[in-house]
Amino acid sequence: MHVRRKLVVGNWKMNGSLAALAELTAIAAAARRAPGVDVAICPPFTLIAAAVARSGGLAIGGQDCHWAASGAHTGSISAAMLKETGARLVIAGHSERRAEQGEDDSTVRGKAEAALAQGLQAIVCVGESEAERRAGKAVERVGAQLAGSLPDPGGSGDLVVAYEPIWAIGTGNVATAADVAEIHAVIRAALVDRFGDSGGRIRILYGGSVKADNAAELFACRDVDGALVGGASLTAAQFVPIVEAAAKS
Repeated sequence: MHVRRKLVVGNWKMNGSLAALAELTAIAAAARRAPGVDVAICPPFTLIAAAVARSGGLAIGGQDCHWAASGAHTGSISAAMLKETGARLVIAGHSERRAEQGEDDSTVRGKAEAALAQGLQAIVCVGESEAERRAGKAVERVGAQLAGSLPDPGGSGDLVVAYEPIWAIGTGNVATAADVAEIHAVIRAALVDRFGDSGGRIRILYGGSVKADNAAELFACRDVDGALVGGASLTAAQFVPIVEAAAKS
């Protein structure tokens, strides 16, 4: 059985400012008190370099990258550019980008491959809509996203998968422990099938209205190796208790 370190990642989305980086001091201190947990914050692109400078060793990442190394892609950021800022990880295929930017599985896969090629940790997001869950198609949808979004086995690198049911992101709705356990088991089986034994070492995060009051229950679920946290990561007061829950799990 593989022992996987917990990973807690904060996704600030289109929030934050230079002043907001003051929150990193307390978050970094909490991370040092939890040596068995990896902790990262993904602020907007404009804040990454400044966040790295005052991170206190906390891992800083990007919320997206382009699949190409360079070129005529106005407004986009390459994985190499992210790395040059000091970023150590990047999120690929968040449901908000899939919906708002029209990103499909092949696009997400290209982004993950670009990140891994630069030595960045790639967090590939998957998750079903409320309609798909109600229709009993959650497992089918997540399985299809995994098949299309994950890189080839030879390039798995430092890959992480985040299960984020779309209906639970920013809504206050949280999947039950049984819901989470079911989908995470499906993801684990798919990872082992695709990557062999190394699939058992890939961490699977849960995301979707994760907060201090539900983190411990979620982390207790089998194959939940951490969390991708949205709104609750914007302040140390809300985020640090989630890190502490991970340390105790």
